[in-house]
Order: sequence, then structure tokens, then C-alpha cells
Amino acid sequence: MTRFNQAMCALLPITLLAGCATAIAPVDVTRFHGEGVARSGTVHIVPANPADEGRLEFRTPANAARAALTRTGFAVLDEGVRRGDYEAVVEIGRQTHQPGRTRSPVSVGVGGSTGSYGSGLGVGLGIDLSGKPKPIVASRLRVQLRRMSDGTAIWEGRAETQAKEGTPAAQPGIAAGKLADALFRDFPGASGVTISVK
Repeated sequence: MTRFNQAMCALLPITLLAGCATAIAPVDVTRFHGEGVARSGTVHIVPANPADEGRLEFRTPANAARAALTRTGFAVLDEGVRRGDYEAVVEIGRQTHQPGRTRSPVSVGVGGSTGSYGSGLGVGLGIDLSGKPKPIVASRLRVQLRRMSDGTAIWEGRAETQAKEGTPAAQPGIAAGKLADALFRDFPGASGVTISVK
């Protein structure tokens, strides 16, 4: 093996790791609002579905929204408190789908050559042992801010991302935090525009 080949083999794991580090799926964010959106005030968090009130499953997106709203400048009231300047209606959804194979698990290649010493024909058989692709988990967070005085929605946003099932990015807590952070980044954001946040 030449020194060049040895050097390339040594760099290969680093290159592969770098590729993995940049393979994080972005978050698609869309927000809607009018002029002069408030950037501070007291707010309480409620689920979009009243039946989710007090459920453990709702605490994950509620805590993610609480942290993001606090960083934005709002003062989030304790759970169950029904007063304040605004109400944040939070809804989260998760959907799993199975991607199809992009190629056949078995491939056959045929090659031949001719020359001054005769001719030859070769057949190669390739088998994909990687198995069925992992399911993809799509996570979506939607938050609407309403004025408590008259129930008017002053801001609304949704964030969506995808991750392979079984990876850290697909875990509900990590996904909710990532979605909320992207949704409230540079609040209130450009209205009616979808952006990708990494």
C-alpha cells in the first residue's frame, strides 16, 4: 500500500464522521402574524385538545414551549393558572411512515474484455444486506398566541422535522425541544414565509 493510500485510509473514518455530523434534518418553520406583535407579557400554556390537560404526554411539548417563550421574553405562568396577558395553545403530533427501497436488494453485473491474450467474461452478483430501511418519524409542533382580553390570535406558528426511528432526534423530548427552539427563534419571524432552521 502506498503512503497516499495509507493516508486516505486514515482520513476515511474522520470523513465519515463529518458526514454524519452534518446529516441532521432541518426544521421547516412557518409563522403568521400581523403588525406590532407583543414580545413580552404574561402567558399561560394550554393544550389544543382540552382532554390533554394534565396528561404526562402534554408536559413534554408544554415544557419545550415554556422554555422557548421564556427565552423570547414572556413570563410563563404556572400550570393551571388561567389569567395573564396571553394564552399559548400548544399542539404536537407525531407520525411514523415506512420508506420504500430505492433499489433492488440483489444486483447482477456482467463484464467482458478482449485482448491479444484472448477474451474473458465475468459475472458479478451483489446483495444488499442492509435490510429494510428504518421507519421515519415526522414530528410537528403548532403554537398559537391569543390575547386573553378578547381571544384574538396575534401570532401562530408551526414547525416540522423528520428523523429515523430509534435515533436521538426522534425521541419526543429532544424533538419537542428542537421544534420549539426553531419555532420561536428570531420571534416573531417573517409572516407567511417557510424557512429551514438547522
